[in-house]
Amino acid sequence: QVHLVESGGGLVQTGGSLRLSCAASGSIFSINAMGWYRQAPGKQRELVAAITSGGSTTYADSVKGRFTISRDNAKNTVYLQMNSLKPEDTAVYYCNAEAVRVQYWGQGTQVTVSS
Repeated sequence: QVHLVESGGGLVQTGGSLRLSCAASGSIFSINAMGWYRQAPGKQRELVAAITSGGSTTYADSVKGRFTISRDNAKNTVYLQMNSLKPEDTAVYYCNAEAVRVQYWGQGTQVTVSS
């Protein structure tokens, strides 16, 4: 079992920055990759960025060049640095951990970008 706790969401103006953190605990040895998803009202949950245990990263086209995912293995924490935020980035952001045949989710953190 893996437990994920997110932090760092909030309200920011257009063009501002936020950093999300996701701390993992439990059977972290089983995790192959971690990532961030988001879900806006009335929309499906979508992948924002992911990072494998080897450090390879993937980004949604909409956030490339603005968001950076990173991990601190010593702290079992994954970060999402979000710069140049836009109103369309407003959503609940969820941390995800992918293990063999199972995925774990955090509780979500709200990010609101005002215009």
